[in-house]
Amino acid sequence: MAGHSKFKNIQFRKGAQDKKRAKQFAKIGREIQIAAKIGGPDTESNPRLRLAINNARSVNMPKENVERAINRNSSEATDYIEVRYEGYGPNGTAFIVEALTDNKNRTASEIRSIFSKNGGNLGETGSVSYNFDKVGEIIIKSTIPDNILEEFIERGVEDYTNETSETYIYCKYEDLANFEKLSQDAGLDVESAKFIWKSNLSVEITSKEDLEKLLRLNEELEDNDDVQNCFSNLEFDSTLIEESDA
Repeated sequence: MAGHSKFKNIQFRKGAQDKKRAKQFAKIGREIQIAAKIGGPDTESNPRLRLAINNARSVNMPKENVERAINRNSSEATDYIEVRYEGYGPNGTAFIVEALTDNKNRTASEIRSIFSKNGGNLGETGSVSYNFDKVGEIIIKSTIPDNILEEFIERGVEDYTNETSETYIYCKYEDLANFEKLSQDAGLDVESAKFIWKSNLSVEITSKEDLEKLLRLNEELEDNDDVQNCFSNLEFDSTLIEESDA
């Protein structure tokens, strides 16, 4: 009986992972589609498309899925609109939610409902974004040699975090594609390159219970089909997550 239960649990987890992967592919495909529609299918002249394709590769999205998203013409493709929502979570935390939707009223209603049932509320545009900067973020799967890091700083990298197993590089929004290419040309293993909203005023969470509520809010926002990205000014010690998983 125990073996049967374990097998069912593994099946459930695999199903959940497959479902999450399918949703991730759909969201990346949507970004590729709109990037190609706005800037054309040539990755050399369309840095947004190049970044989207590179991110698709980083999660092993099948090549045919990528090509299908690029080749969708306007008569076939859904007319997506880019929208941004801003809101507040518990403990004075702030959230920015980016979405691609074909129905703004539906998406706004769903996002408002998620905030409400998790102890937060949806705000007006601009209500929290003044506490964030939109920048480019590149994650490298290793520490970066000092000589390369110095070159990046000379070329305009604004901030970085050199950790044990990976390096985070932050640059101006418009410079992301250039630094992503420089990283690849330097032989660095790029895990991802994307636009993010980087908080300049973080809220530190020290309670495991409070953290669980905020992570649940974040997870439900990211799980929404229309949501592409979710950012917050939440800061916490990783040991709190380990305690929750124990």
